[in-house]
Amino acid sequence: MIISVVTPVHGEGTAFLPDAYASLNAQTLPDGWSWEWCVQEDGPGVDAAAHLPADDPRIRIGASRRGGPHVARTMAFARSSGQLVKTLDSDDQLTPGALARDISVLEAHPAVGWTTSRVLDLLPDGSTQSFEHSDPEPGLLPQGSAFDFWTRHHRPRIHPATLCVRRSLLALLGGWMALPASGDTGLLLGLDALADGWFIGDTGLVYRKHDGQITAHPDHRDGPEWEARMSLIREHAEALRAALGERPGKH
Repeated sequence: MIISVVTPVHGEGTAFLPDAYASLNAQTLPDGWSWEWCVQEDGPGVDAAAHLPADDPRIRIGASRRGGPHVARTMAFARSSGQLVKTLDSDDQLTPGALARDISVLEAHPAVGWTTSRVLDLLPDGSTQSFEHSDPEPGLLPQGSAFDFWTRHHRPRIHPATLCVRRSLLALLGGWMALPASGDTGLLLGLDALADGWFIGDTGLVYRKHDGQITAHPDHRDGPEWEARMSLIREHAEALRAALGERPGKH
C-alpha cells in the first residue's frame, strides 16, 4: 500500500525542499505501507533535482507549464499511484508520525474520507506558535461541518495544508480547485460535502511563514480577486451539497 505525498514547487521554494525531504524521510509507516513523493515543478527552470538526493527512488519529479500551486498539485496527483494522497508544500515539514496517524485513522474508519491535523506556524525568527485559529476537538468532523464553519467566518477552521485524502474522493473532485489561491480550501469544502472527515489532535505539520508565500500576497484576504475566489468556492460546495440532496447554505 502506498501513500502519495504531492508537493508543488516554484522559484525560491526549492531552497526549502531539503527540509521537507528530511521530514518525509524520517516518517515511520505501518507494516505494509510505503510512501512516494511526487514533486511537481510549476513551470520551467525550477530544477528541484538539484536540491534532492539522486539515489532515492521514492522521489518522483515531474514538470508542467506554470499554472500555480493548485494546478501543480493536481498534476502531481495525476502522476501518483497511492491509495491515499497527502499534501505537503515545499516550504513546510511533516512532524514525526504524521503519515502513520493519517493512515491509522483512514484504515480504522472506512466511512471517513479525509483527515486534517493540528499545525504549528514556523516564524522567520525560528520560533513556533500555534495556528491562529481555534482547533476543533480531535475526532470525527461530520459531513457538512467544515462548510458550516466557513460560511460563518469565511475561513476554514482546520488547515487544508494538512489534508490526507482517499484517492477515489480526490479523483471525483478532479483534484484541487484551479484558483490563484485558496484552491486547497475549495478542495476541503468539496471533500466535506462528500464525506466525513477526521481531525487529528497531534501536530502534523510545521507551516513555514515567510514573505514569499501566496498567503502573504496583498490580494489574498480582500479585494475583487478574493471576492471571486470565495464566491466560486461557495458555489462549488453548494452545488455538491445540492447534488447529494442537501439544501445549500443560507448563511
